[in-house]
Amino acid sequence: MPRSPNKNRSNRRDKRPARPNRHRDERDGERFIALESSPPPQTPGQIKAVETLLSGIGVPPVEPFKPDAFQLEALAAIEHQDVLVTAPTGSGKTWIAREEIRRVLAAGQRAWYTTPLKALTNSKYAEFSTAFGADNVGILTGDRKENAVAPLIVGTTEIYRNQLFDALREGFDVKTDFVIFDEAHYLADDERGHVWDESIILSPPRIRLLLLSATIGKAEEFASWMGNVRGVEVRVIKAGKRPVELRAAFLSRDLQLIPLLDENKQFNRAVDAAANPKTRDQGYLRRRR
Repeated sequence: MPRSPNKNRSNRRDKRPARPNRHRDERDGERFIALESSPPPQTPGQIKAVETLLSGIGVPPVEPFKPDAFQLEALAAIEHQDVLVTAPTGSGKTWIAREEIRRVLAAGQRAWYTTPLKALTNSKYAEFSTAFGADNVGILTGDRKENAVAPLIVGTTEIYRNQLFDALREGFDVKTDFVIFDEAHYLADDERGHVWDESIILSPPRIRLLLLSATIGKAEEFASWMGNVRGVEVRVIKAGKRPVELRAAFLSRDLQLIPLLDENKQFNRAVDAAANPKTRDQGYLRRRR
């Protein structure tokens, strides 16, 4: 007599090994928990190192703004020639651009402020709208197009380059008198650097260019190339030391802050110890209610 296929399937299911059910075990009173650990106490030397690391952090006293020498030098030079400013982050490169934009708009001329990033473009658009009035500022990116006829346009470098291509193809002149290339070191980018190449080469010599960067290398060589392809004089202006000191630290898994460098400005070996803790706290315990 043939066996019932339903019965066979039932027998096969009965022979399968039972799978552990973590949720059922927890309901039955068992739970996996991690060992609790407390950070080891800091030594007096470690405490002193952290205090030194954090010293001076806070809001500086309010003082009247006074431009640095390199800012005034760049502002004077940009009236008659292209300018490449290399200065550390926080030095005030944008102040140079903002002041020259102010002069350009006051003279009834037009300006373009280019950046490599949409986020930075949006930030500068908001900043300049506050500084010069929303009616005087437009934005052009792949996602936004607002007030495109404004005397000051903030946009990605690709959009400015595309306008140059359109002008060359259709035989009209680009409607701007002054162009700022923020983060100009993107010229060295393997994938996007050609956009800066093309923008510099295709910009008519009548348009003054201001290039800003904190990390551009071989500035004099770059300026010489610009002068050759544009037929204009290019001034290189460099700032001094970084005005805002950088301090590096390591945050351990037990939330202890350890300076990355020791008092001799060498790698702090305490970081190694914190990054590779002993295994005494590893593992799990089973606990019953």
